[in-house]
Amino acid sequence: MRSVTPLSLEAAPSLDEPAAHRRLRALLERGLPLTSRPWQTLAEQAGLAEEEAMACAHRWQAEGLIKRLGLVVRHRRLGLEANAMVVWDVPDERVALVGRRLARETAVTLCYRRPRRLPDWPYNLFCMIHGARRERVLEELAAIVARLGLDDIAHRALFSTHAYRQCGARYAREEDA
Repeated sequence: MRSVTPLSLEAAPSLDEPAAHRRLRALLERGLPLTSRPWQTLAEQAGLAEEEAMACAHRWQAEGLIKRLGLVVRHRRLGLEANAMVVWDVPDERVALVGRRLARETAVTLCYRRPRRLPDWPYNLFCMIHGARRERVLEELAAIVARLGLDDIAHRALFSTHAYRQCGARYAREEDA
C-alpha cells in the first residue's frame, strides 16, 4: 500500500542525468512507500543507496525541482464525510496574520493565500475543515471565528459534493516510471 504524495516539480529534469535518478523521481511521484524505511525502499527500487536517494531529493529541493512534498489524507476513509473549503475576504494588510492563526487551528488541515479574482471572486484566503457531518464542520467554523475574533471578515463555507482523485504532478518520462 502506498500513500499518495503530491510533488510539485517546477524545473525540467536533465536528459543526461543517470537513469537511476530518473527512476527515483518517477517513484517519488507515486508516493512514499508505507514502510519503516521509505527512502531505503525507494533507493532499492531505483538502484541507488539510501543515502544517495535522500541526497537527490535534498538537491532537487534546493534546486527548486521539487517544490513540495506533502501528504494526501483520504479523509472519507477515516469517516470524515463532510469537508468544506472556507473562503475568506481578508483585508490585505491582515491576510498574513489571519492565515498564520487559521493554520494553527487543529481543525484546519490546509490554509493558503490566493489572489482575488474581482469582481466575481473577492476571496483571498482559503482553509479546509473536515468533519464527520456537515453540522459539525459548521460548528467548528463558528468556534474558530469566535475564538480568533474573525466575525468582521466575510467568509463562506463551500462543501464538497464529490471526492476527486488526488495526485501530484507527473514529470518523469514514461520509460522511467
